[in-house]
Amino acid sequence: MAPHRRSRPPSPVGIRTPALATAALTSVALLSQTANASPSEEPRPSLEEVEKKVGDLYRQAETASEKYNAAKEKTTKQKKRVDTLLDDVARRTERLNDAREELGTFAAAQYRTGAAAPDTASLLLADNPQDYFDQTQLMDRLTSRQKQSVDDYVTQQTATTEKRREASESLETLTRTQSSLKTSKADVQRKLAAARDLLSKLTVEEKARLAAIERQKQEEAQRKADELARQQAADAERRRQEAAQDTGASTGSGSTSGTSGSGSGSATYTAKADKALAFARAQIGKPYVWGASGPGSYDCSGLTQAAWKAAGVTLPRTTWDQVNAGTTVSVNSAQPGDLVFFYDDISHVGIYIGDGMMIHAPKPGAYVREESIYYMPIHSVVRPA
Repeated sequence: MAPHRRSRPPSPVGIRTPALATAALTSVALLSQTANASPSEEPRPSLEEVEKKVGDLYRQAETASEKYNAAKEKTTKQKKRVDTLLDDVARRTERLNDAREELGTFAAAQYRTGAAAPDTASLLLADNPQDYFDQTQLMDRLTSRQKQSVDDYVTQQTATTEKRREASESLETLTRTQSSLKTSKADVQRKLAAARDLLSKLTVEEKARLAAIERQKQEEAQRKADELARQQAADAERRRQEAAQDTGASTGSGSTSGTSGSGSGSATYTAKADKALAFARAQIGKPYVWGASGPGSYDCSGLTQAAWKAAGVTLPRTTWDQVNAGTTVSVNSAQPGDLVFFYDDISHVGIYIGDGMMIHAPKPGAYVREESIYYMPIHSVVRPA
C-alpha cells in the first residue's frame, strides 16, 4: 500500500497579509466612491448673491420687455402700412388691367385694318412702355383717344410697379420686425425662468432672510422719500411766503397783478395730472404682466401710458420714448403726475404722486402699488404735459 500523503498547503495566490488586505479594501472603496460620485457641483451661491442675481434678471427681463413693446408697436404700424399698400396695389392693378383692355381693343382694330399692329402688341408686352415709346414712332400713328389710352396705361403701369416695390420692401421690414419681436419675447421668458429657478432652490429660512433684506430696502427707500417730502414742503412754504410778500408789495403800490406761479399753464397741468393719478390709483392691486397695457394687467410703461391717456395725453409705448415726451425737471421739483424713470438704461418708469412716492407696476410676481421713488436708482423726472 502506498504511503499516506499529506495534502498540500493552500496556494499562496489570493492570500494577503492584513496590511495588504486593508490597503486593497481602501482602494476599492475609493474607486467605488469615485465611480458613484456625481460630477463636481458649483459652490452654492450666498443669499446676497442670489438676491442680486434675481434682481439683475428681473431688470434684464424688463429691458427685454421694453424691446418687445417697441417691436410690437412697430409691427402693428408696419402691418397697417403693408395692408394699405397691398390694397393700393390691388386697386392700381385693376385700373392697369382696364387700361390694358382698352389698349388691346384698339390694337385689335388696328390689326383688322392692318395698321401698326406689331407696334401695339410690342407695347403691351414691354417691361417699360416709356422706353419703348422713346425708341419708336408709335405715338405719331395714334389718334387722340388712342394716345390717351396709352398714356393711362403707362401711368398705371409705372405707379403699380412702384407700389409693388414699396409693398415688397414693407413686407421685408415687417418680417424682420416680427423676428425681433419673437427674439425679445424669448429673451424675457428666459430671464424670468432663470429668476424663478434661482428662487425655487431657496430653503424656507433663506426665503425668510430674503424677505428681511427686501424690507430693509423698502425702509431705507421710505426714509429717503420722507426726507424729500419734508424738503418739498419747506420749499413750498418758502415760495408761499415769497408770493405773499410780492402780493403785499404790489397791493401797496396799487398794482393788481396776480400771484406768481398761478398761471393757467400750471392749473391745466394739475387738472390733467389729477385725472392721470385717479386712473393710476384705480389700478392698484392689478398684476404686473410684461407687455401688458391694461385693463386687467400692466407693465411699467403700459401703466403710465394708460394713466395719461385717461387725462387726454398720448404717450409713446416704451420708457425710451416716454422719457423724451415732455420736459425734464429735477427730483426736488417733481410734481404729482410727473414720470419718474429709473436705471441707466431707462428700463423702468412710475408716476409720481407726491411726498417722494409713486405708483408703478414693479416686476413679475408683484402688483401695481405705491412705493418710494428711491426704491431704485433714479435716472430722471419728466413732466409729460
